[in-house]
Order: sequence, then C-alpha cells, then structure tokens
Amino acid sequence: MRNVVILAGGSGTRLWPMSRDDRPKQVLPLAAGQSLLRVAYNRLRGLVEPENIYVCTVGAYTEVVRKELPELGEHNIIGEPARRDTANAVGLASAVVARNDPDAVVAFVGSDHLISPEDEFRAAIESGFDVVEQRARSLVTFGIEPTHPHTGLGYIERGEAIEGTRAFVVDRFREKPDRATAEEYLATGRFWWNSGMFVWRAETVLSVLDELLPESASQLRQVASVWDTPSRDATLAEIYPNLRKISVDYAVMEPASQGKVDADVVVVPMPVHWLDVGSWAALAGTYHVDARGNRTDGTTLSCLLDSHDNIIVTDDPDHLIATVGLRSHIIVHTQDVTMVCPLSDGERVKDLVAQVQEDHAERYI
Repeated sequence: MRNVVILAGGSGTRLWPMSRDDRPKQVLPLAAGQSLLRVAYNRLRGLVEPENIYVCTVGAYTEVVRKELPELGEHNIIGEPARRDTANAVGLASAVVARNDPDAVVAFVGSDHLISPEDEFRAAIESGFDVVEQRARSLVTFGIEPTHPHTGLGYIERGEAIEGTRAFVVDRFREKPDRATAEEYLATGRFWWNSGMFVWRAETVLSVLDELLPESASQLRQVASVWDTPSRDATLAEIYPNLRKISVDYAVMEPASQGKVDADVVVVPMPVHWLDVGSWAALAGTYHVDARGNRTDGTTLSCLLDSHDNIIVTDDPDHLIATVGLRSHIIVHTQDVTMVCPLSDGERVKDLVAQVQEDHAERYI
C-alpha cells in the first residue's frame, strides 16, 4: 500500500525569532496565512488515502501538530523523543508503517517547502511510487532543475535513463558547493538540486540500514515492535536518544549509490518551482517587493526612508517599523525580541540563537 510521511522535526532556528521551541516554523502562518505543515498536508490530497498520511516530528511538537492537523489519526503522528537526524527519522517511520504492511511503499516529503504547480509534484511522487513498485530494490529521490548556482543545497548528478520509467540512475551526490563549482554543475546540464524527498519500500530501506547502520536498524525495529503497546514511550525514550546521529544522505543514499549494498539509487525529475523555506532570505522570496527592493509579508506596517533591499517582518500589525538609510538588512520584530542583521549574514541567525541561548538561558528560544 502507498503511504506518505511528512518530515516535520526541524527546529527552524534560521527563522528565529518568529520560530520558537513552542511554535516551530512548520506551524507558523508563513504561506499566505497558512502554516507550512498545512500546505504540505493539503498538497497530498488525492495522492494517497488520508489514513495513510503520517507526520514524523519531535515529540515536543506532537500537540501543535495535532492542533494544526486535527484530521490526522491519533496513530499517524510519529513523535521522536530527540532529534537524531534524518536517517533515524526515516528508519523509524519506515519501521512503524511496515509493522502492519510488510509490502508498504513510503514517500517522504518535507514540511518546509513551497512547491508549485502542485499537480507536477503529485505526478512526480506517483512516478516514484511506480518505480519502486516495479523495482523493489530501488531507492528513489527527486531532482529539482536548478535555476541558479545555489550554494546552500546539495546536488545530484544523473546518469542513464531507466527504460520504461521517468527515472535516471544516480551517478553521484555532491555536497553544498562553492559558487564556482555550482556554476560548473549548471553548465553541464546533468545536475539537479537534491530535494530531500524519497520513495522506497519500507522493508528495502530497513534491510539497507541493517547493512549500513546495523545497531540503529535493530533498535529501530525493536521500537516498532512495541509501537502499539503500553511500553512504546518508555522504549522510545530509552533507545532513540542514543542512536547515532546521521543524515539519510550520508547513511543510506550515498553509500547505496556507490554500490555498497544490494539496492539501486535513482532520481526522478520534479519539474516544479521549489522553495526550501529555511531562512529569512528564502522566505522573503514570497513577499511583496516595493520599488526599492524592500520586502514585507503584506501585513507589516513600515515607513522606510531612503532604505533599499531590506526584509522587514513583524507579527504585530499595529507595530510600525521605521528605517532611515538602511541597506540590505533583515529586521524581524516579535512581542519580546527584535532581531536586526545584515542580509549577507542571514545564515548566521542559527549562530545567534545559540548565543542567545547561552546568554539568556531559554527565555527567548
């Protein structure tokens, strides 16, 4: 049976101070008044049955997820007691889904992407399902055609087309490049952005983890075996925080693409406009822009004198943000925090959050 898991465990620190521990970016109304999680869920309509949609998130977020998606079944929220990166998240979710359906096929999608057109997204996921149902040992990922030499994303180099499918063999994965290297990638026409979305048979990826990450795989299976019992939470709390922290790209996709296990890694093109909402600069790409290049979310009250190329955001519609002669800065105002930083340092907001946590405990996190 076909299933989809929405991965929604990110902390969203680069969208601080809007994103906090008690209101992570996934549930903030950042997409035209809707949360990113709601948009991700709605995008799946018609793709699989509603009872086959799961959300994998940090245990502390389960209640905000449930509030945001009240139609989600009680057992369709998979809560991790600690963040142990994506290899463990997809392993746990695959094991949980497979416990009642050994032939389960699972797609993993993100909760922090804006994607259009949505029918192309669904068509690509359908193609991924088709590939896995025809080729049981395939691990499918999705490639986004790059529009510019992005240095904050990983890349996939595609090889030969696979007959009878929309998929291509993956020649290799490349980590986040510098600008010159990214420009070389685009010039070849063979590289796609790595979307971080996947489709596979649950038992296939678990068998791959048995070989590549055996200790974690056995413990994840142990957790899944007690998932519907009263000992689930205690077993999770004992096992999960001690698992090796590693991404699915490093643990599974890269070694599998190098022939280290009996599985083949393939990529399906996803011809969409795809925005990974991971920073203020990325999110501002969806904002209104004025004649001077200043971007606001449409509800922010501002007075910008001789100011250019700024990102201005507030969660208080009655709070005026006024600037004079400001160039290329990010200003984010909330009830208890005002953050200002150069646009060029937007990726360092994560470092700022760590400093705030050190200086002010967890009061503003």
